[in-house]
Amino acid sequence: MAYHAARTEGAPGAPLFLTFHGTGGTEAQFHDFAGEVLPGAHVTSPRGDVSEHGALRYFRRTGEGVYDMDDLATRTAAMAGFIKDEVSRTNAPRVLGMGYSNGANILASVALTQPDLVDDLILLHPLIPWTPAPQPGLKGRRILVTAGEMDPICPAPMTRALIAYLTAQGAEVTQLWHPGGHEIRPQEVDAIRAFVS
Repeated sequence: MAYHAARTEGAPGAPLFLTFHGTGGTEAQFHDFAGEVLPGAHVTSPRGDVSEHGALRYFRRTGEGVYDMDDLATRTAAMAGFIKDEVSRTNAPRVLGMGYSNGANILASVALTQPDLVDDLILLHPLIPWTPAPQPGLKGRRILVTAGEMDPICPAPMTRALIAYLTAQGAEVTQLWHPGGHEIRPQEVDAIRAFVS
């Protein structure tokens, strides 16, 4: 699967930092930020290839919080293949992934099916509206989840259920909550910097 992507080449032996935009974003949304947080890294930011009334996404949905699960499965497999190609191209010894909203959801979906691809996951306002099957491969994975207590798109109880699931799989989960909604707040940026360093 070929995605249009922004790429910054890092130093030999540097980690690979993958970024995934939210609905309506582009590959530019977090690309430069990743390079600032992890200087010298390879940075790859794929553009979602699904258009929802002109807003770019990584998979289809039929309504707010209602996913087309067949499409999600197909596009998760495609994204996993893309990530494998990027890892092989850069020969990176460590892979980090950061996604916001729809970008967090495709990243989480990849981790649920192929947990060995990304070492450290940063999920900003994820929404996984189903109970995933057990995934022992998540054991020991470092995962940061950030969320808003009043998020109307990713309700807090569903985020807590995802955190509980990840913890039960043996992942090392760090969580950061703010009192607001779906927006990214400065304390989330601080948490990302701390998690990456």
